[in-house]
Amino acid sequence: MPARSPRATLTASPPLVRRVPLSPLVKLWIIRTLRLGLYREFIRKDSFLDDETAAAIGLARWVDPADCDFDAKVVRAELRVLHARVETRSAGARAPARVTRNVAALGSLVGLSRVDRQILEFTVMLHTERLLDEVTGHLGPMTAERVPRIVAALLGLPEREVQEALHPSAVLAKSGLVLLERDGPNALRYKLLLLSDHFAERLRSTIGEPVTLLSDAVAPSPAPDLSLEDYPHVQQTLSILRPWLARALAHRSRGVNVLIYGIAGTGKTQLARVLAQDAGCALFEVASANSDDDPVSGGQRLRALRAAQCLLARRRALVLFDEVEDVFDDRSGPGARSTGQSHKAWMNRTLEGNAVPTVWLCNAIGALDPAFIRRFDLVFELPLPPQAQRVRIVQEACGDLLPPARVTRLADTAKLAPAIVTRAAAVAQAIRGTLGDAAAGEAIEHLIANTLQAQGHHTLALDRSAPLPELYDPAFTNIDADLPALAAGLREAKSGRLCMYGPPGTGKTAAAHWIARELERPLLLRRASDLLGMFVGQTEQQIAEAFREAEREGAVLLIDEVDSFLQDRRRAQCTWEVTEVNEMLTRMEAFTGIFIASTNLVDNLDPAALRRFDLKLRFDYLTAAQSMELLARAAAQLGLAAASANDQAQIARLRTLTPGDFAAVIRQARFHPPASANALVNALAAECALKAGTSTSIGFL
Repeated sequence: MPARSPRATLTASPPLVRRVPLSPLVKLWIIRTLRLGLYREFIRKDSFLDDETAAAIGLARWVDPADCDFDAKVVRAELRVLHARVETRSAGARAPARVTRNVAALGSLVGLSRVDRQILEFTVMLHTERLLDEVTGHLGPMTAERVPRIVAALLGLPEREVQEALHPSAVLAKSGLVLLERDGPNALRYKLLLLSDHFAERLRSTIGEPVTLLSDAVAPSPAPDLSLEDYPHVQQTLSILRPWLARALAHRSRGVNVLIYGIAGTGKTQLARVLAQDAGCALFEVASANSDDDPVSGGQRLRALRAAQCLLARRRALVLFDEVEDVFDDRSGPGARSTGQSHKAWMNRTLEGNAVPTVWLCNAIGALDPAFIRRFDLVFELPLPPQAQRVRIVQEACGDLLPPARVTRLADTAKLAPAIVTRAAAVAQAIRGTLGDAAAGEAIEHLIANTLQAQGHHTLALDRSAPLPELYDPAFTNIDADLPALAAGLREAKSGRLCMYGPPGTGKTAAAHWIARELERPLLLRRASDLLGMFVGQTEQQIAEAFREAEREGAVLLIDEVDSFLQDRRRAQCTWEVTEVNEMLTRMEAFTGIFIASTNLVDNLDPAALRRFDLKLRFDYLTAAQSMELLARAAAQLGLAAASANDQAQIARLRTLTPGDFAAVIRQARFHPPASANALVNALAAECALKAGTSTSIGFL
């Protein structure tokens, strides 16, 4: 017997005999694959391309022959005989029972034909049978045109019927169960895409309701933790949305889509769950992660949405598609198109004809093409809740860990999202027994402050003005108006645009705070540092948001250093300087509440802006009489003897004295208390001396 030549295979491991025999149907598919021009490639001159496959289909005696040499010609002849025998014996062979039952259940739900079911069963087995995947991989890269021909040959079906079943408009594709990938050549497995990564395993290992089989892609949403009462700030929108959804569900209307946007943590997902509960229907969420908690692609999520629309069409249900940025803003680089743009025609058809009402959520509305936005029935922002609602959220989340004053302090932070509060409270409540109640309350504030800081926001009410100074009295504001009468007029009118101008420290901010208190409204203070953005258009967006926030909260809006946004456009050197002024003017005119602008540089304001203010209030330095009266009050507050005549004469000579100077000196007294009224006067004189070099007259007079 001649010596045998060395044998080689493409497998990395030594030849194996498959322990678990192939099912007759899979064996048939593998042999049919080999018949598609792979005989010579699979059966080489002195070996098999893959010993494990050869053994599995019935050629084990040739894998390691003991009594004869490997004869390729004889092996090919034997394979032909084997093929004929398997074709005869496998007539009527079926996929595993679980696969058959699950495919039948899905087929009944979405209307799969006999051919559709066979293709789905084959695709499931292709994704779960390693040898079938490997053997079909030897057929080489597939084009979308070649796939139906190969699948038809393997399943023994007419090619035309397979082409029709795999068409993008057919049930398999519309349901997302099997999608023919048309981009680029690939192995057969990667041309026949399933609903999700684990869908094939689920169909092979689980028997259950169709929705259970889809849980990796579409899952029932849990019950809400909130109620409609938690959304008073969007009640006007909800008064439209709720009956619209009720009508859509009752009439099984098509093409019903709602887009809710807003920054993370405002409660968008909870609102969707509340709406479903209110409508008395189930809510199903399109998964953004698989069962391994790995993120799924935008394309996979769209396939899941397709499946949900088909499988839930006959149920009273809503679909929730959260994080729509995964589809509309998932571009891989400059110039690349997002998944939504790549499937624009399909997206448009979905938004115009989806069978199940769908709620879409996003954090940034800018991620969506306006062409998509106009196809939604209702689009609205879910903003951060107003101050009164934030108080309720903090109280409910923190229980008795925070006293009322600290609850108010937290709630006064305008950027405080509900999710920030609930997470911080959950941590503090969990370790309450270890820390104690007082420390747990401090932990809540600490955690909230850290989160706000990480998000780039002011922490714990720094975005609001400081409380009125203890000495504040409108009588000690040198203003060309009667503040009490002005407050009474604003209370009656409920709207107004005021410009307060004058030197620093003359009491503009304090007067605005006093007016807000008199009107029993919160004061929303925005400084230039809060509104100026580093990117083109960002400042305009933040100006607009300030006015919207004040309107939502019913607050008096105070914009300090308004000259930063209302500078004379005739001096502008860049287009963005003009657009900032235009945005501010537009928002001022549209605002229906009370708006106060303060500035030290009124001469720099655009003339058009000045004309738009209802009142322009000039704040001046204290009069001599006001200075002496404030000196008397300050001395009494600090426990000092009354000022002498010389002290009074000295303070009367301080022409640039302001209420802010008195506030500064009183703050100094905490760590450097004056010994007498004369020392207090000297401290005030020192404050005025710091203004040396500037004219004592007001530059804008």
